[in-house]
Amino acid sequence: MTTTASLSGYLTEIGHVLNVRVYFEDTDFSGVVYHARYLHFMERARTDFLRLRGIDHRTLAAGGFGEPMAFAVRHMDIDFLRPARIDDILEVRTETLLLGGARIVLGQEIRLGATTLVTAKVKVAVISPEGKPRRMPERVMAVLGAASAAPQQPPA
Repeated sequence: MTTTASLSGYLTEIGHVLNVRVYFEDTDFSGVVYHARYLHFMERARTDFLRLRGIDHRTLAAGGFGEPMAFAVRHMDIDFLRPARIDDILEVRTETLLLGGARIVLGQEIRLGATTLVTAKVKVAVISPEGKPRRMPERVMAVLGAASAAPQQPPA
């Protein structure tokens, strides 16, 4: 599997940043980003955050870190502060706030320049293929707990 910083964003000292362009398909009839699309942007950022840390969903599901497992969003608190519009280039920031035995709490922000548009606190559960809670493998905990893992420069 090939990953490039231009497609997957980049790691920072506290987490991850992904740039996302707003397309027509992301907007409602008024040209403002439809609220559910922010969930898509944040999901992409969480996935690329994991991928750049060496944890891809396919390997998790295949048992590459021990038993087969997956991450599932259990709870999300979102504040929609300001709207984004078509052609905006948004910055989605992700950071690990808490690592527990069977859960992760992530903080996410969507920004347009220096303006914060959306903030979210996302609780993610570790589950088996059958959907039952399970403990997070130590290798995954170690990778996600390393706050300053391989910071990168933003793509030019």
